[in-house]
Amino acid sequence: MALTSIQHLLVLTDDIEGTRDFYRDVLGLEEGQRPPLEFPGYWLYAQGVPCVHVADRSIYNAHAAGMGLEPSAGTSGSGVIDHVAFNAGDYDEISARLERHGVDAVKNTVPEINMRQLFISDPNGVRIEINVLPS
Repeated sequence: MALTSIQHLLVLTDDIEGTRDFYRDVLGLEEGQRPPLEFPGYWLYAQGVPCVHVADRSIYNAHAAGMGLEPSAGTSGSGVIDHVAFNAGDYDEISARLERHGVDAVKNTVPEINMRQLFISDPNGVRIEINVLPS
């Protein structure tokens, strides 16, 4: 069976509230239900899908080590992952939202398909790409 879609990304952070606030307030994801996991964190939803998970770095790494997993070595930025991409429906709305929150964006347009892009960073240095296709 082939993979069908990306399910979620996990952002490990030393500031779970600030990171939650960024994805919720700046990008407009909704904080939602999260199962009672063994480490603190948040699940943020886009149209009912819990696509961004946020967890306390040190507690998550201790939990992962207890399961036999290597702890995450990265402490900032996207590590070996260059960026995470989201789709958006209204370029002007998302641009205004970023501006209201004081978030500077690098702007780009993909030739031929005229897809407009905004590149930003979350509070942990994770690069985020926001894509808006023409309507």
